Amino acid sequence: MTTPTPPPRLSALHVYPVKSAGGVPLSRATVEPWGLAGDRRWMLVDAAGKFVTQREQPRLALARAESLPHGGLLLHAPGQDPLVVDVPTPGVTAPVTIWRDKVEAVTAGVEAGAWFGAYLGREVALVHLDDPARRRPVDPNFGRPGETVSFADGFPLLLTTQASLDALNALIAEGDHAEEGPVPMNRFRPNAVLTGTEAWAEDTWRRIRIGEVEFRVAKPCGRCVVTTTDQRTAERGKEPLRSLARHRRIGAGLVFGQNVVPLGTGTLRVGDALFIME
Repeated sequence: MTTPTPPPRLSALHVYPVKSAGGVPLSRATVEPWGLAGDRRWMLVDAAGKFVTQREQPRLALARAESLPHGGLLLHAPGQDPLVVDVPTPGVTAPVTIWRDKVEAVTAGVEAGAWFGAYLGREVALVHLDDPARRRPVDPNFGRPGETVSFADGFPLLLTTQASLDALNALIAEGDHAEEGPVPMNRFRPNAVLTGTEAWAEDTWRRIRIGEVEFRVAKPCGRCVVTTTDQRTAERGKEPLRSLARHRRIGAGLVFGQNVVPLGTGTLRVGDALFIME
């Protein structure tokens, strides 16, 4: 008798409380319409209100933000004393810019901005997206009416698979910068990681269910220089972008992982089974 093949499973969950700072692993997470609870509700902006990320500040990889029970943050970074940041009192907001979008956010206070400013060596402010009514629409080229996102780049969740990472690392090993591999999954900063799939199987999915929550698979995730940043040291190399450029190019984009949109709410748990609905 043939032993049934076990279904793919959710092997890891991560949230990034402050956009572009270090991630926090979870064993379970609540799925909200705009993403995982606690994911990217805080963001750094410059003096003009424009978002600041690892693209121009790779040392953000070494900063950590732990969500506290009251909704605030505990911040850590090399050379900095830990800092507790309370959720700012709702009230006066200011427009901030993320890509082409403007959204109203509340400034977290002078102390938090000074803490990050001292660490990064530039003037920044920490802002909080306090009101769900002010969330941004999902990328209009791939979104549907009513779909929203917090401070994530364009979609509520990013999903990756271990099999695809293994395949990519095999390509890196064959390339001109093999010494930079294998790259770990944290280079891609996913929310959900699946094991037990075939490599690149996620390219064919349109609708999936993980545990009790269904998702629409919106589009492959275009990758940038952040993937070349070692999340432990903030040093940059050439991979995985060199190998993605050779083997995973769609139009002008280099892709790895899938952007997904929740079709409902619920709870994800590490170990949940994956079901391909469409």
